[in-house]
Amino acid sequence: MKALEGIKILDFTHVQSGPTCTQLLGFFGADVIKVERPGVGDATRKQLVDVKGADSLYFTMLNHNKRSITLNTKTDSGKQVLEKLVKECDVMVENFAPGALDRMGFSWERIQELNPRVILASVKGFGPGPYEDCKVYENIAQCAGGSASTTGFRDGVPMVTGAQIGDSGTGLHLALGIVTALFQREKSGKGQKVLAPMQDGVLNLCRVKLRDQQRLKAGPLEEYSQFGEGHPFGDATPRAGNDSGGGQPGKILKCKGWETDPNAYTYFITQAAVWKNVCDVIGKPEWKEHEDFATPAARLPRLNEIFDAIEAWTMTQDKFDVMEICNPLNIPVGPILSMKEIAEEPSLRETGTIVEVDHPERGKYLTVGCPIKLSDSPVDVERSPLLGEHTEEVLTEVLGYSASDIESMRTDGAI
Repeated sequence: MKALEGIKILDFTHVQSGPTCTQLLGFFGADVIKVERPGVGDATRKQLVDVKGADSLYFTMLNHNKRSITLNTKTDSGKQVLEKLVKECDVMVENFAPGALDRMGFSWERIQELNPRVILASVKGFGPGPYEDCKVYENIAQCAGGSASTTGFRDGVPMVTGAQIGDSGTGLHLALGIVTALFQREKSGKGQKVLAPMQDGVLNLCRVKLRDQQRLKAGPLEEYSQFGEGHPFGDATPRAGNDSGGGQPGKILKCKGWETDPNAYTYFITQAAVWKNVCDVIGKPEWKEHEDFATPAARLPRLNEIFDAIEAWTMTQDKFDVMEICNPLNIPVGPILSMKEIAEEPSLRETGTIVEVDHPERGKYLTVGCPIKLSDSPVDVERSPLLGEHTEEVLTEVLGYSASDIESMRTDGAI
């Protein structure tokens, strides 16, 4: 038995944030019923298409372990089907524009009338406040949530990150909220609303930068390279390049082959507990006891000099050799892995972090599996559904409609 087996999810989401959430629930065994517009479907089905006539990778990689039904909720019979789905499902997940559900006639009050135990989970760009009606996409969320202002280099423009912390990050937050609400329902017997604003999710992932904002009141942030370079700090957390976000100074350094390989780099952390090991590895044994380098406080103004010396050594080593040498000495390092290297890593295939899936339209493709592993709820990654592939199945098995009912709906454009 899987963790969420028996839980029905009414998936009214599209693009990335909501589908990330519902896919994760599907991985854990929930029956995810994805509702799509007849003849159109999720917008990402036809975005960034790489195989003619097939759903895009954008869609397939976000919609595993789901059933797809097509439904036109503007028709009377379509609304009736939606009402029955609300009654049958445990959770309704949506990431429409603010107010869209109300305009459809499915306000929270109406949803509660249909099913007092249902959980309504929503992704929105902003929470209540001056911007709650604004439309938000990934990069906007990163900018409004504090990520962009603290990413990049001090003398450059703000930058967004390649990690989809606005969309996928918010989907992960919403999934936690749903599971928590389901747990509470076991005790209260009641459903509730779950809201995951994208701005809030990004801010949650940027908490160490909010920490640094408050630390500025006590003086400069000494673990930032900016401090050692003698540049004054302003009144807001600055961009820190590739400095570590924690209490142990770290930096991305060149490795052997960097001239031709854009990913021949390693991340190297000068953890205080293994400082003497670092000195031995880079050929600076005299730094172990030298007053300018022996203590963390003494090293802070000299971080650039220290990392220049470390880089002089890493440039003589392959990035994987750096790991082989440093890990036995408990020196924290990590290679910069390209997406090609990650896709070809056997251990990630063995753990199900990367999986290969067969699709009837596009053939085999590589995708990300479940990032969370439960010992008693194994994950089988099933391909994404074709548009409306399970319409009849859901209408008959879940809602009890007859073949003639379904034909009638098809005739009036409800499905």
